[in-house]
Amino acid sequence: MDFATRLEKAKNLSDIFEIVKKAVYEIKKGRRSGIMLGLADLGAGRHQWIGGYHVISSNGIIMNSRPIEYIKQHNPSLLKPYEFVILLHEYIHSLGIVDEGKCREMTYEICIKSFGIDHLVTKMGRDMAQFLPYIQTASYGWEPSTDPAIYYVRGFDRSSTSYIV
Repeated sequence: MDFATRLEKAKNLSDIFEIVKKAVYEIKKGRRSGIMLGLADLGAGRHQWIGGYHVISSNGIIMNSRPIEYIKQHNPSLLKPYEFVILLHEYIHSLGIVDEGKCREMTYEICIKSFGIDHLVTKMGRDMAQFLPYIQTASYGWEPSTDPAIYYVRGFDRSSTSYIV
């Protein structure tokens, strides 16, 4: 089954993350187990918001729940491609690619090789602002300005778990 079909059939963030991991492994041979996903309202400024961030030296990815809710309300057809690109980008950071420019390049490369140049995922991977003009990504040293409540997604990294809790 191709990546586009798998993404179309994905039912939740865990399904999408399995596709992310498969794409990264097939293209870059990179892998990391035990990733935890937290969802938090990281807010949004007048001219920006952040899609997510990886907590350096941890197994945690935090996604901003506000853009997800915004997309669900205003353009649901963008939701799965958006979630794929954000998860891919942050997963690449978790593999040790700290430089934001290199991470963006690798995100775009993996999108092209997985979905082709004309797919919505690839277009979002190249330029998120084209679809969501106020999306911003975190730079090194960025921290949320508040202390948001984080909701952790249970069973997120399914394929790295050999038991049921």
